[in-house]
Amino acid sequence: MSISAKGKRSPTASPCIGTCSTVLGDEVCRGCGRTFEEVLNWHNFTDNEKKAVNFRLKMEGKLKF
Repeated sequence: MSISAKGKRSPTASPCIGTCSTVLGDEVCRGCGRTFEEVLNWHNFTDNEKKAVNFRLKMEGKLKF
């Protein structure tokens, strides 16, 4: 997770909270709310793609921090 000097989370930080359920076969992670494909490809996403996923998770009330 990326935290700025002011203690704010970066808009491109991974929403992972360390309780991934996609490894158990879930299509959507119970921990962070990302799809299996989003978890798998996160490191290849552009900053804009990461921001879009984080925004969607925030709007769905799934962003935990």
